[in-house]
Amino acid sequence: VQLQASGGGLVQAGGSLRLSCAASGSIFSINAMGWFRQAPGKERELVAAVASDGSTNYGDSVKGRFTISRDNAKNTVYLEMNSLKPEDTAVYYCNAVVGETIATLDHYWGQGTLVTVSS
Repeated sequence: VQLQASGGGLVQAGGSLRLSCAASGSIFSINAMGWFRQAPGKERELVAAVASDGSTNYGDSVKGRFTISRDNAKNTVYLEMNSLKPEDTAVYYCNAVVGETIATLDHYWGQGTLVTVSS
């Protein structure tokens, strides 16, 4: 299973970006999908997650500004980021809990995409 993330880049404070992450390979089912981020010198933290039933969970620092969604037909998760702040600067990693068979579930990570917000 591979996760391919895209959409990062440089944006001014107050701007918007949309990240995408597509899962491919031997996939029987996908449970939760989500985004984490890691800023220099800091630990990786949860940004947002979406369960297979569509329920969502957000980190406190992004609530009201970021929106996570998924397209189950495309095995893809999206992160719409609005009102970006310099403190949102980080490498963003997508994550998915994937079952390659009916009896297995494993965590997979994408390669990371850099988001830089200038002040």
